[in-house]
Formats: sequence, C-alpha cells, structure tokens
Amino acid sequence: MIRAFMAVIATVLVLVMSPAWAQEPSLPDYGRWDRVATQAEGLTRDEDTATAQLESIRGDIVGWRGRFEEAQGVNGERIATLESQIAALGPAPAEGATEAEDIATRRADLQKQLSEAQAPRLAAVEAFSRADAIVRQIDDTLARRAASQMAQQSTSPLLPANWIIAASETRRLAAGIIENTGLRISERATWPELKPRLPYVLGYLVTAFVLLTFGRYWVETLPRRISARTSDYSRAAVTFIVSLLQIILPMIGIYLMISALTATGIFGPWTRPFLEALPGAGVILFGSSWLARQLFPGQSINYDTVNMAPKDRQRARWLTNTLATVFAVHYVASQAFLPLSGLVERSSNLQRIPVDFAEGAAVVFNFVLITVAAALLFKLGNILRKLKPWSDKTGASYRHRVLAWAGKLTRVMAILAVALTAFGFVNLGNLATWPWVQSLALIGLLVLLQDFIADVFNMLKRGQEGAREGLAPLLIGFALIVLSVPVFMLIWGASVNELAEYWVRFRQGATLGGVRLSPGAVLMFILVFGIGYSITRGIQGAMRTSVLPKTKLDAGGQNAVVSGIGYVGIVLAAMLAITSAGIDLSSFAIVAGALSVGIGFGLQNIVSNFVSGIILLIERPVSVGDWISAGGQQGIVKRISVRSTQVETFDKQQVIVPNSDLISQPVTNWTRQSKTGRIIIPISVSYGTDTRKVARILTEIIEDQPLVTIDPAPAVLFRGITVDGLNFEIRAVISDVGSGLSVTSEVYHQIVERFVHEGIGMAFTTRDIWRESQDLPDADQDDGDKVPPPAQSPVRTQQADLPDDGK
Repeated sequence: MIRAFMAVIATVLVLVMSPAWAQEPSLPDYGRWDRVATQAEGLTRDEDTATAQLESIRGDIVGWRGRFEEAQGVNGERIATLESQIAALGPAPAEGATEAEDIATRRADLQKQLSEAQAPRLAAVEAFSRADAIVRQIDDTLARRAASQMAQQSTSPLLPANWIIAASETRRLAAGIIENTGLRISERATWPELKPRLPYVLGYLVTAFVLLTFGRYWVETLPRRISARTSDYSRAAVTFIVSLLQIILPMIGIYLMISALTATGIFGPWTRPFLEALPGAGVILFGSSWLARQLFPGQSINYDTVNMAPKDRQRARWLTNTLATVFAVHYVASQAFLPLSGLVERSSNLQRIPVDFAEGAAVVFNFVLITVAAALLFKLGNILRKLKPWSDKTGASYRHRVLAWAGKLTRVMAILAVALTAFGFVNLGNLATWPWVQSLALIGLLVLLQDFIADVFNMLKRGQEGAREGLAPLLIGFALIVLSVPVFMLIWGASVNELAEYWVRFRQGATLGGVRLSPGAVLMFILVFGIGYSITRGIQGAMRTSVLPKTKLDAGGQNAVVSGIGYVGIVLAAMLAITSAGIDLSSFAIVAGALSVGIGFGLQNIVSNFVSGIILLIERPVSVGDWISAGGQQGIVKRISVRSTQVETFDKQQVIVPNSDLISQPVTNWTRQSKTGRIIIPISVSYGTDTRKVARILTEIIEDQPLVTIDPAPAVLFRGITVDGLNFEIRAVISDVGSGLSVTSEVYHQIVERFVHEGIGMAFTTRDIWRESQDLPDADQDDGDKVPPPAQSPVRTQQADLPDDGK
C-alpha cells in the first residue's frame, strides 16, 4: 500500500515538475516568425480572407505561440545562479554612495552576464505576446462572422411561394438520388464485382438485422432479468451499467449495416452523405431512448429518479422518443443537403450532396421540423414544470427544482424558436431548438450519473446506512457538473479552438498583488504542502507513540513537544510549498503591511490567544492532564491548541478557555508539580463529650486511610467552642488530591460508625418556633365585640447541624 502511494506521488511530481527538469528548449527562428506574423496580420485585417484560411492561419500561429511559451524557460538554471551570485555581493549601493572597486567590477560583470542570459527570455516573451494578439484578433473576426451568419434573415416560410419552391426542390432531390443510385447500380452491380464482396455484405447485414431487432429487445429486458440475481445494495449500479448495452449493441448494428452498404459500392455523392450521417442519427435515437427509459421508466427496478405520476412518465417517455426522431431527421438533413441549419453551418468540413438547395425550400423544411419539435418541447415542458420533490427525500429536491425550471424555460424556448423561424431568422430558430434539446438531455444525464455515483458508493460499502448521501458522492457529483460546462459550451456553439484558447488562458493564470497564480503553481503548492503536512503528522505520530513514551517527560511535556513539532512542520511545509510554486513573497509586502493594521485592531484577540498558546506550550504552566481552576471552572485539561484550551469539567462538560485567560488571569493548578494535596474535614460534637477521646478517634480514622501521607502526618485540631457544639477539624495530605472527595466521604462514614459505637453525640441546633392564632371577628360584628387572642405557646424542635461535604 505504501509503495503504491509513493508511486502515485512520484508520478504526480514527474508530471507537474517535468517542465523544470526537461532539457533547455531550443530557440525559435525569430526571422521566420517575423515573416509569418506579418503575413498573418495582413490577412487577418483583410475582410475578404476566407474563414477556412483564417482557421488555418490560426492553427499555425497557435503552434508558434506554444514554442514561444517553452522558450520563456530558457537559461533558467544559469539565471538563478547569476541572481544568487549577485545577491551574495550584498545590496547595491544607494544613489551617490560607492562600494569597493573589486566588488563594483564583479557586480557589473555579473549584471552583464545576467542581461545576456535573460535576452532570449525577453525575446520569447515579446514574440509570445505578438502571437497571442494575432490569435485573439482572428478569434474576434471568426466570432463576428459567425454572429453575422447566425443573424441572417431569409424569407418567411409562411409565404405560399416558398412552399411551392419546397415541393419543387423535394422532387428534384428525390429524382437526383434515384437517378444517381440507379446509375451506380448499373455500373457496379455486375456479378464479377459483387461476388468477392457478397459474403461480407450478407454477413454484415444479417448481423446488423439481428442486433437491431432481437438484440435490441434482449438488451431492453436484460436489466430487469439481471436485477433479480443481484443483491439489494449492488442492484442499482449493476443494472445501470448493463442498461448501457441498449445504446452499444444497436450502434454496433448501425455500423455493421453501414459497412455492408458501403461494401456494395452503389452509394455515390448523392447518397453517401445520408449514409455518413446515420451514426449520429443512431446515437440520437438510441441514446434518447435509453435516457427516456432511465428517467421515466414504466416500472422502476430500483427507485424513482424523479417524482412523477405513472401517466406523466408514459407521456414524457413518448414525447422524448418522438422528439429524438425529429431531431435525428433534422441531423441527417442538415448533414446531407439542408442549409440554414443553425450551428451546423459553422462546420467547414461538411460533405453534402452536389445540389444547391433553394433558400425558399430550406426555410420551409426547417420551419416544419422546428414547429414539430417545438410542439413536442412545449408539452414536455408542461410535464417537467409541474415536478414536485418528495416529502421524505430532502436530498433530491435540487434536481426537481432544476428540472422544473428547465420545463419552464422549455416552453419559452419553444415559442421563441417558432417565432424566429416564422420571421425568417431560421438559423436563430434552429439555435433555440436543437441546442436546447441537447441541453435537456445533458441535464438528464447528469442526474442519472449522480445517482450512479451514489449507487457505486452504496455497493462498495455494502449497503451501509448513509452511503448514498455521503460527502464523497456529493463532491464527485459537483465535479461532474463543473466538467460538464465545456460540453454545454460546445452544445451552444463554442468551437474546440475556443475551448483550447480558454484552457490556455486558464493555464496562464491570473495576477494577484504582483504574483501570477496559475493552475500549475496552485497544484504544486497543494501537492508540496500536502506531502509536508503528511510527513509532519507521521513524525508527530511516531514521537507520540514510540519515542516520547520512552523518555522521562510527563504527559504535558510530551504533548508540548508533539504540538511544537506540528507547528514547526506546518510552517516549513508552507514555506517550501510557496517556494516550489514560484510565488514571490516580496510581492505581498504591501498587502501584508495593510493587513497588519487590521490584525492590530480587529484580530488582536486572535493574535493574543495564539501567542498565549505558544507560551503555554513552552513554559507549560498548564499541561494536558492537569486539574485546574480558571474562569470559575474546574476540570481536567484535555487539549491545548493554538487559540484555546479544552477543559473537561467533573460534570463531563467541555469548556473552551481562551489561552489569553490562562496567561493573564489567576489559575489554580492542583496537579502541576505533583498530585499531592491537603484536605480539611470539619466535624462537631455535642457538649459534654471527652475532647481527648474525640481527638484520638479522629486520629485513628484518618491515619488508617491508605492515601493519607505519613510525612507530613495528618493532624486533628480542636478548633473552637460554639453555641451549637464543640468543633474539630481534620487536616491531612493525600497522595492523589483528585481522590479528595472519596477520601472525605469514607472518613465521614467511619466517624459516624465510631461515634455511634463510642456513644459520642453529634452537635445539633435547638430552635423555638412560635405559632400565633387569632379568631377573626365576623363581618357583622362591630369593633367593640372583638375576642382577645389566646396566649402564645412555644413549640420546640431540634435540628441536627451536620457538616457539609468537605469543600
């Protein structure tokens, strides 16, 4: 296990630090770069430059920019050596001051060498900035052209003339396909040409037919059959994985069918675009069918993903499958022949049929597909917006809120798409329809993946309670959401080049207070600090369990040593991590100066507690395990941290005492030097008792206690004579003051037993209680008829004056 962990750490270090350990990069050809950059800048400013040419130029410039970025690390070791040599000479003399001639000569020579070593870096930085500016300019031009293309307005599809054009173009398209296919068949359908390919064609077709019919039915029923043979805690994860065959097997059938049809050689330029679009259409159809079956099952195998009535599930499943069919038709048409198809038009590598489809026909085709899809979306949105979370599953309420908001937006997007298309903005209508369909599918997929991750953890922990709702599944689900952001961007029109450019910006990082923070630097900081922190904890554990128990240090001293190692280790790990990440702490000098004012005012209590904690660990007036009295609280010290000390009272309550209180206020430490302590036990006897006999009995009792020390010996004192009795006091030192209450209790027990046996009476208090009674006159009697009150009669009671609990 340790070897595997160290192997992982070494691999990560190699991946992160490989740029620093690599050989010095070769210098680019700056002369050639100047010519390439000048030409690229001219073509970029020319509005007549084709989009495809701009994309080609951009790819070339991005390659140059990567070489310049590598060249910025040239002469790294040499520069570091020269800088350390210059620093060894001491600070440069101030203006008007002088230094020794030999030191000045050496400083000038080193500065010259440093300038020469830094020259290639500066050239690389300048060239990198120029290349980056060209890339940004090309991206702006491409984005502006794409926006102009998306906002293009065509004729309205509601015009009757466009429907006539659409009918004519449809006949021309069908005639072209039939004529071209017939010509290809007549040219390639001869037996000598078909005979060698016939076994492959028939084999592929038969296999494809089996997979798309019997195989598809088999995989659709497979999850339910598998679930009957799995345990309760693994059923959900296993059935989810098995259900993916509902996409994989049909797609294999599609590819085999395409391979069989391609092997015949009868598909030419009029039909091959349709054939090449079939895999994408298959993914849409089979993926949507799987998604609908998982989100809206007729009967759940494990649990319900969303809270929905059975009737709504059936409708949602049918709407999803029908919408996927319309989407697949649009995908095939847009790939093969249909212009004005939204984001598809931005792709420059489309191989469509050799015919210019009329714009009037294109708007009608798109309007029909968008209208049908919008109607289905509107109905699906009505179902989603009514979702209500379960009353007993608070953890899954967020998905219902997300899906409900998605349902509300779906209705708006459906209406907006139809309106835009009706006014001739066909590209925008497509943009509001098909990317939104894909976004809904991705949201549903994220919901399913989060459930799958929870199911995997439930399986790994063998159904342990709370496994699905743990922190790890939550964090992984959040990471999936973050990773899905680039996918959403691709859906809504971002190109791969744009995402790559965002990644470059992200890798370059941001400048904060004069310090550039990049993902690599942050990762290096976290990695080095994590390793240093782990090593520190390991050393603390070894010292606590193996080394310190064999020394003569007490528990408090051992705790102080372990805590000190922890503080020193964390500080060293932080400094090493900052240095490894290349962060210049001098850049934070101004910020630190400003923060010091805030520390002096707002954080003074925290700083005071921190310093007090350090003092406690060094001087150790209070240690872990001590019995202390501080701030009106008594208890045993359990832990001393940087800010506070944790004390456990004798009522088993945890009291947090600020460290500053233990330094600035009086603290009684009952067990600091030793556990010995004195107890005082008062006792009173009645008048007439032989005081010498009482003293002898009390001495015998206290000397018989095992915890009472011999040196100093216990003492019995006759403390006084009061109105209630004769007062004695036992004073004794015990070896463990923490047992003082138990010793006191046992002494009282023995005193009562001996006094009863010896006939010694306990002191008590006599009190007289006077009761007064008075006959009140009736209401109709006058004042002269009052009855005199009876004489007062005393009632004497006795109450024993027992001693307290010894405190």
